[in-house]
Amino acid sequence: MTVQEQITAHITSQPEPKRSEMQALHHIVLEIMPACKLWFLDGKNAENKTVSNPNIGYGLQTIKYADGKTKEFYQIGMSANTTGISIYILGIEDKKYLAQTYGGKIGKASVTGYCIKFKTLKDINTKILEAAIRSGLEAQSQ
Repeated sequence: MTVQEQITAHITSQPEPKRSEMQALHHIVLEIMPACKLWFLDGKNAENKTVSNPNIGYGLQTIKYADGKTKEFYQIGMSANTTGISIYILGIEDKKYLAQTYGGKIGKASVTGYCIKFKTLKDINTKILEAAIRSGLEAQSQ
């Protein structure tokens, strides 16, 4: 299965209304990043044990670890969780930036150093979410 097929299968496996909301978010991210690399992580480790929720990833960055090793990973991620949807904006140095800049404007969402978590799209301002994603991408390109 291609990555796009895995993403489609994962989104369509979600119950409504999460399915439609993830599809809408997928389109929003692809509008912001039309030619990005797509990722699908099934949430399983090398021993095939579930260690996280499945993630859809967008874009490409190189993560540098303290020991000098590097790893390619996505810039923006999306996953369904038991209470809603999480959007991950990775690579922002200032861990207070997202919460301080968008936390008070986005609506009913939990905003941490790299994650915006919400129950439903109706609870948030999607234009603010788009601005947070764009801002995260700009921060990575500097």
